[in-house]
Parts: sequence; structure tokens; C-alpha cells
Amino acid sequence: MAKKQQITQSIPLVAIDLGSHSVRAMAAELTEGGILRVLGIESSSKFDCVKKGIVDNTTDAGYMINEVLKLLSNRIHTESLPSAFICVGGRTMQIVPVYSKRDQIRKREISQQLLDAMEAECKQKIESRNPNVAVLDLVPYFYKLDGKEQDETPTIHQQAALIEAHFIAFVGKKELEQKVNDSFDRSGKLLEHMYIRPDALMTAIASDQDMTNGCIIMDLGAQTTTLTAYKGGQYLYNKVVPMGGYDITRDIEQIGISLAHAEQLKCKYGCATADMVQNNHRFRIPTSKLPQGEVALHATELADIITNRLEQIITPLMNEINQEADRFKILYITGGGSMLQGIGEYVQGKTSIPVMYGSHATWLTPDTPDEMCMPAYSSLVGTLLLGASYRASHPIMKPTSNSLIKILKGKLEEKALTLFTDQEGEQEHNV
Repeated sequence: MAKKQQITQSIPLVAIDLGSHSVRAMAAELTEGGILRVLGIESSSKFDCVKKGIVDNTTDAGYMINEVLKLLSNRIHTESLPSAFICVGGRTMQIVPVYSKRDQIRKREISQQLLDAMEAECKQKIESRNPNVAVLDLVPYFYKLDGKEQDETPTIHQQAALIEAHFIAFVGKKELEQKVNDSFDRSGKLLEHMYIRPDALMTAIASDQDMTNGCIIMDLGAQTTTLTAYKGGQYLYNKVVPMGGYDITRDIEQIGISLAHAEQLKCKYGCATADMVQNNHRFRIPTSKLPQGEVALHATELADIITNRLEQIITPLMNEINQEADRFKILYITGGGSMLQGIGEYVQGKTSIPVMYGSHATWLTPDTPDEMCMPAYSSLVGTLLLGASYRASHPIMKPTSNSLIKILKGKLEEKALTLFTDQEGEQEHNV
């Protein structure tokens, strides 16, 4: 992950999260305090155009990108939103270290063109080795100027003879990059830059201290669950399981109810394990699939279905990280699946690493509605922050202010583990 750096204000910043079941977009402006004022959020779910993190249909994806940006334009009362940053995931991503250097013989001012050329060289090194892969994101690890490691990305005001750049590259199938670009081409919108979801989440959730001491982010998505580990200023690994919350919904559907009713049951009454169920509600769900016209089950039975799938998703990941648990100080859970009641306690029972819910609220102005602080939006907030930094050196519009704003707040306050509970006390519910 890039170390936090000074950035220039541009309005509006727009981020898109291309998820498996919906396309979300968020517009925001960067305040003088280096935090985001959210202008609006919109989503579209007309087509299932993303499968396991890979764009399946570029025509549908392009339509949804265009639609969600139109909705967002109307939401924030602006004529159009011509461009956006995007974050993507995928089961094929890998982390690869890469290095570049420039010896200028004598001390000279560092130019942005030089830094861009070094990044391009690193990207070319990786992609030339395998024509089937693409560098989806290139994250500065550290720079050295004349042999001295720098705390920040070099600026054009610095001078050096020898420049060394160390990056962490997120590498995926070339198909993913091509299809994202094709989707934007079909949408008629400009793709400013593409980021990968683990980097966006790390930016939004983890503090600088977390990243130094060792932290893990578990992203519970609809069709994939991703585990990303970071320590000492360096990404260690990225693991993806091709299962998520949607698979839980499909399991519940198998009792003979509709997918919509299954999703409703999971979100409103689901629990990670049966022993966490506080009220053993009895549900009656209408169905046309069975002669009796309804399905009846208790909350503990619903929890058992959920637990069976969670065991397949989470247990292999936790078994792997527990082999080196002493390297990490905190594990954050995020994503839409983190809203499941008892999931924090469930994950905590699988590891000795302290588990907390990830939060991006520190990056948002105090007047931000609570809805926009939900875990489902963490990747969008992280993408906006990364996009703001990118705009500082790659402007696409005249900034509203030419003043440099404060360094992005990189240190998040410790967050108490908050578990979601269902307070309803009725013993029987109709769904």
C-alpha cells in the first residue's frame, strides 16, 4: 500500500465497486482536513454481469456502469459524471514484488515523468514474463534516494542521482483488465484508474500502526471471500475462496423457498451458529414448491444451515493463518457478509488473533449518515481515497483549490468489537 501522501482537492471524486450482485457508485469531495464528504450513493443490480470477481458480460456491465453514474448524477444534482475510479476483486489475483532503479549519474530534480516511467517498467517486467496476466494495481512499497529509504513517495522538489523504487504488484488474469476496460468503453465513461479491492479495503480500514504491526482483512463478499495480510509495510499474501454470502442464501433456498425469501431470512434472522440464537423463532415461509404451501423452521435450524457453509468458507482460511498467528495483531472483518449476526464471535472462535469489525467512518465527515458507514461501502471509500491521491499527480480537471491539503489521516482509532443482534422477542414470524 502506498504510504499516505499529500493530495490536491478535486470535485467530484467518483468510485465504482463492480461486485458480483450489484454495481455501486459513490461520489464525494475531499475536505481541507483530508477526509471525505459523501455527496451520494447509488447502485444497480439489473444484471448479474460479474462472476467470482470476473466481468462475465461487458455489454451488461457497461450498461450498469452508465446507469449507476446517471443515477448518481441525478442524486447529487450535477449534469454528468464523465469519469470514475473502480475497484475490482477476483479469485485469480496474486501478489508479486517488483523493483526498478534509475542512475542519473549526478543529482537532478525528480520528475513525475521519471516516477511514472519506473512504474511502467515494473508493470512491463511482469507482463512480459506471462502474456496471460496483467498488473491490476501497482502499490509503492518504498523508495530509496541515493541509498536512503524515504518515508514518503519522492516529489519533484527532491533531488537524487540514484533512485530505487520497490513495488507490490497485484496480478490477475489479463481477461479481467480487458473486460473492465471494455465495460467502460461500452459505458461511454472514462476509467481514471483501476484498483483492487484488498488495497481499497486496507486503505479505508487499517491504520498505519496496524500495517506496521501486522493485520489481516477478511472481506466477506457475495461470491468470494478474500483474506489479505499485511505486515511491516508490506503485503504478505492474498487468499481468495470462491464462496460467499450468496452461497449461504442458495443453501437456505434448498429448504423449498424462493431465493428472495432465503435472502430475507438470512439478513433479518440469520445467525452464525445455533448457540448464538437468543430467541428460537419459528418461521412460516410461503412456497409453491411444496404441497402444504409453506415451510416451517426454527431459528436454530436456519443457523445450522448457515454454519455448515461458513465452515467451508472460513475454516480453511483460518487454519492457514493460525500457523503464523503471532505475526498479526488484529483481524478486521468487512464486506456485506460481516452484517451476519454473530459472525465476529464465530471468526474469533477460530483464531487467537483479536477480531474486530472494520470501519471506514474515521475517513468521513461527522455529518455522514449512518447508512454510508456500513461495511458494504468500505471498498468505495478506500477507492475514493486512492483516487484522490492519484488525482494529485494525474489531474483530469482544474482543482477547485490549488492549496495542498493535510496528509490523509492514516491512523484509525481502535474500534470496539460490535456484534449485530436481533432484538425481536416474538416466538413465531411470518416471512
